[in-house]
Amino acid sequence: MPKPIPPGFAIWLTGLPSSGKTTVAHALKGLLTERDIAIQMLDSDELRTRLTPNPTYTPQERDWFYAMITFLAELLTENGVNCLIAATASRRAYREAARQRLHRFAEVYVDCPLEQCQGRDTKGLWKRAQEGEITSLPGMNAPYEPPQAPDVHVDTGRLSAGEAAQHILAQLDSKGFFAP
Repeated sequence: MPKPIPPGFAIWLTGLPSSGKTTVAHALKGLLTERDIAIQMLDSDELRTRLTPNPTYTPQERDWFYAMITFLAELLTENGVNCLIAATASRRAYREAARQRLHRFAEVYVDCPLEQCQGRDTKGLWKRAQEGEITSLPGMNAPYEPPQAPDVHVDTGRLSAGEAAQHILAQLDSKGFFAP
């Protein structure tokens, strides 16, 4: 009989658009890889191009999209794969659903002042929202519900991506998150 595979973990990085979620996730992946911990990235920008190639960003589509990310993370973690999820997930309910469904889950709030998010807007989202082209950008013309009690809180307005990743790792280590 095959030996059961221990479940993997999922770390969900949430924050406003352009707060640094993906950049911090890549830095964190590097630190975990140095520890010989394999990681699968689930980046909402990459997933959206495959799951909703012509996104409308309606509330119904967002509900479906974040439920799908949770489902993918559930499949992966149940099969021993560790996941880093970089996704705004503007409603607390999205992240709480993931917490309920995933065996080992941590929510990381990637906090950054709005002005800094707008200033580092490499995708042009904030500019397009200011011009009325985007009508549902979380933090501008759609609500963003920050976590009330995240497992880790990092301020990417003050910390570099590498510093934020080190802080996340230290905080989760102190909680025994990575222990099998």
